Amino acid sequence: MTIKNALRDHGQRYRPRMACLKKAEKMLLEMQDPCSGVKSQPQRLVITTIPHAITGEDIIAWLADRFQIDSQEAKNLGSLLVALGYIYPLQDHKRLLIKPDASLYRFQTPYFWPTQLWPVEDTDYAIYLAKRNIRKKGILELHEQEQYNRLHKWMNHKWDFIVMQAKEQYRAAKERKKPDRVVFDCQERAYWVVHRPPVKKPTQTFMIFTQQSIMRPRVKSSVSIGALVKYCATYTGHDPFLSKCLPSNPWLTDDNTYWNLNMPNVEIPTKMRVERWTFSFSELLADPRGRDDFRLFLKKEFSGENLAFWESCEDLKWGTAATMKEKAEHIYKTFLARGAPRWINIDGKTMEITVKGLKHPHRYVLDAAQTHIYMLMKKDSYGRYLKSPVFKDTVKKAICPDEHRFSVSQLEQNARNRRPSLSPIIIRQQEQEQKAKMAANAPVDITQVMSKLSKQGKEVPPRPPNK
Repeated sequence: MTIKNALRDHGQRYRPRMACLKKAEKMLLEMQDPCSGVKSQPQRLVITTIPHAITGEDIIAWLADRFQIDSQEAKNLGSLLVALGYIYPLQDHKRLLIKPDASLYRFQTPYFWPTQLWPVEDTDYAIYLAKRNIRKKGILELHEQEQYNRLHKWMNHKWDFIVMQAKEQYRAAKERKKPDRVVFDCQERAYWVVHRPPVKKPTQTFMIFTQQSIMRPRVKSSVSIGALVKYCATYTGHDPFLSKCLPSNPWLTDDNTYWNLNMPNVEIPTKMRVERWTFSFSELLADPRGRDDFRLFLKKEFSGENLAFWESCEDLKWGTAATMKEKAEHIYKTFLARGAPRWINIDGKTMEITVKGLKHPHRYVLDAAQTHIYMLMKKDSYGRYLKSPVFKDTVKKAICPDEHRFSVSQLEQNARNRRPSLSPIIIRQQEQEQKAKMAANAPVDITQVMSKLSKQGKEVPPRPPNK
């Protein structure tokens, strides 16, 4: 009689994915082919010779060659086979993955394949733990000891039967040859590691993170939902899926007015574009036209170096790596050094962190100073900009385009005249053909050709005399 655990979840999470497993088994049969599969041979493990063993690097090489994938992807695929229980390790049993070295593995017997759907009973696991307890003389791993104590307490009424079965299996195993005994032990251990994996305990970092999350103040659901409603109401008119595209949608009407009005550095922006600048300071800086308007305001306030420093930090952060060191030195000499032409005002602690980091510059070495200047502009300059004559003049000049009203016949005519663009591959081929034609029609320099021929004639070795 076997007592089943009523608390076990047999829902969707524990249903085997048969289609995936069938494909894995088909691939495994190819790997075991004696001619084209992974080469197996007897391998020495400590003082025991293990028959039909394979190495991790051979498995990865075979998978990479068979499916034409890189080594990392082949390693992930091999680790999946180990995690599913089709391949089991002979050395490191705790880590169910493929190592790209000479670590030894074996193919699991088809009797234990997941598609066989053998029920993994707690009684069988208790017998296995009792047998290991006998063989190891009471010294089990931590997770095995915890499971052993739990099953002993739960199955106390039939523990004598479990111990008797464990002793019989242990006695039968001692009669086998040592290589077979080692192989069977590794096979059985890998099976239970797959089906009864050790429970991972939370690390110290995870515990600290959890404690900090518990101590962090939370926002009421009503407040967060109110903020979400406010955000949606603010951006409704600027959502291309919820509002019209003024003056018309260029994808439907083939009219380029919308693109022309919303170019990055257009002279006169639209009212909708200017309205977006008032939503947040980040929206203002994200728009090149809004940044130009804000730069004009800062210039009148004699604080244009703040925005220039922020833009220089962005260029350093997202620019090429080859010029990173030169850009960092230029920013330091322009904005941070003593007597700099465009010196910015930051606190001493931030300056100390920045100067220390500039000894070994990287992309984010100026993040502390950039954040300080960003918050300074956001809290002080941005509010005054929205009340300044510069912004009011921009709002006054902003245009509000009228909606284009195309008839149905005009839209149908545009749709008929629309043609798909050429593929980039075809364009590249046409460019190569054009270059080849230009090279063929180019005038030939006779002097260069004669000089090349003369050099080739000198390089030809003389023939030996006939005897």
